[in-house]
Amino acid sequence: MNLSTENFRTWWSNITFSISQKRSLLSISALVIALSIFLVIRGATEEVSLAPAGLSVTETVAVVTVDVAGAVKTPGVYSLPANSRVMDAIKAAGDKLKGADLSDINLARVIKDGEQIYIYPPSKGGSSVRISPQRAKAKSSGPIALNRASAKDLESLDGIGPVLAARIVAYRNQNGPFLTVDDLMKVSGIGSVKFSQFKEKLRV
Repeated sequence: MNLSTENFRTWWSNITFSISQKRSLLSISALVIALSIFLVIRGATEEVSLAPAGLSVTETVAVVTVDVAGAVKTPGVYSLPANSRVMDAIKAAGDKLKGADLSDINLARVIKDGEQIYIYPPSKGGSSVRISPQRAKAKSSGPIALNRASAKDLESLDGIGPVLAARIVAYRNQNGPFLTVDDLMKVSGIGSVKFSQFKEKLRV
């Protein structure tokens, strides 16, 4: 009798230990599952929050605004991506008119914000307008637009010959339009004395 009771107690003790062990394992499993779910939800939230930031960066595009005038199909003010070239601005304005001469323009130059690109219109004969020195001198009473003047226009100024006039046009094509009349002295060969001879006959 005593032996049976003791055996029963031993058997019961073993069963109790097994259940306790199972409870511990279940608790640990539940903790691991809860932690895994938390990490998955947190990772998904971070991915969603990063998406708008990435999208806003791709939508931001730097632009420059230029005025395309003269012998183009649709003159006007255009906004183009930064680092666009003069030829891109002309194409945005519908391209040049038939017969317009672009030889005085550096088509590969990077355009600057706020500048004007002027294309001289073709004459009735089909070529771009180029004023002869005689006609230019006859109109010398009015100021010459420095950023629109051709080499022939500039030759009408006192002290400006063909070489210096071509140098002014080349400088303008390479560096963009002059911001002030005084900027003309940045061109090689034009000092303060020579500049004073025709300063009053120019405007930007």
